[in-house]
Amino acid sequence: MTNLKNLIVFNNLKNDEIFSNTSDKIKTAAKLIEKAENLGLSGNLFRSYLIYLMAHEPNLISETLEVTGGKIGESLYNAFQHDIEILAEILNVSDIKENFSGSEDSIDAAVKHDLKLLGVDLNFEILENYQPTIPNKIEFIVELENKLSNLNDIAQISACFIEHYKKYGYGDIAAYRAFKWNPEGNKLVGIKNFEKIRLDDLIGYANQKEMLTKNTIAFIEGKPANNVLLVGARGTGKSSGVKALVNEYYKRGLRLVQITKPQLKNLPEIMETLRKFASKRFIIFLDDLSFEENEPEYKYLKSAMEGGVESRPENVLIYATSNRRHLIHETWRDRTDAAEDLYRDDSLNETISLSDRFGLIIHYYAPTQSEYLEIIRHMLQKKNIALDDETLRIEGLRWEMSHSGRNGRTAQQFVNYYLGSKC
Repeated sequence: MTNLKNLIVFNNLKNDEIFSNTSDKIKTAAKLIEKAENLGLSGNLFRSYLIYLMAHEPNLISETLEVTGGKIGESLYNAFQHDIEILAEILNVSDIKENFSGSEDSIDAAVKHDLKLLGVDLNFEILENYQPTIPNKIEFIVELENKLSNLNDIAQISACFIEHYKKYGYGDIAAYRAFKWNPEGNKLVGIKNFEKIRLDDLIGYANQKEMLTKNTIAFIEGKPANNVLLVGARGTGKSSGVKALVNEYYKRGLRLVQITKPQLKNLPEIMETLRKFASKRFIIFLDDLSFEENEPEYKYLKSAMEGGVESRPENVLIYATSNRRHLIHETWRDRTDAAEDLYRDDSLNETISLSDRFGLIIHYYAPTQSEYLEIIRHMLQKKNIALDDETLRIEGLRWEMSHSGRNGRTAQQFVNYYLGSKC
């Protein structure tokens, strides 16, 4: 087995439970298979697991590239190449028999029994071309493995990993598109089952999608861009549009961090965490945002967007959705009481100052009847179901009249009903 004691950048590999003790071949095989099932690894498990560790776990190269926005010194690069040369034996090898040999006679009878129950070939050839039960390998690992399979030169392999770190980063930032904030641990938590909606799935609202997309692309490219408020009728796809952006531009470094209204007080900590990932672009997402006048959380948001002592990181924007144009609730009684206010203009400015901090405000209106029916048609076609125009009109409008109005959410509910009861 390759000697890992001389590794510099990847020094942590020698402490990994797989690579630290390959003398116990049965235990190592069992752990490799466990890793394969948990991570979706396939093929040569030694190679696949090593690539996963090198790509996912933090190391001096990946951390430096992230902090500097893609720059590393010549000395650090030389140390990196030194490690790649040591690991090339595993990265390029296609047959692991010499790394994992052992006679069948040496295997304990109880282990034989358990392995037979699992259907594992006792000659360990299963580790050379393993296929997990659920092939859910991380997308960027598949891409990296495919690129490495055609490389043998140390410089090319090194360049391949550096390109990967620049594009995806490392750890959870690379593995996940979207995150939640854990205030107890002051850290980001990846959302494993993030909605897979794409921009093409959103029917209608072409102008709104164009404005949203142009602002986001400018942000990704490091150009001036605005915080965005998506406001208007319920169920019109405001939240779906933001989620679709992240799926669309994940490979260009875009990530989403969804926070709740009570977490607005944590914005300084959240932004300081995101500032460390200089090569990535983050949308802090606030869904269905609104405030009562006596709720102080909106002041944290105002300060974070503009006016705080510490500037907002260049790699962070705030996108919010709301059914209200003015995010702070105001009643007619408030306006009557304002007549007694010596500084009425000051009070009015306070209520609208938050929404004014969003440089781009995109309005969503309820769809027309034809747009509503087209949304239904598109959703059904994705399930390979086609309705004639008359049936679609009758069924769709009947559903609309018995529900909460004409919007994308109502269309989705009709499709769910149709698929569940008539297919």
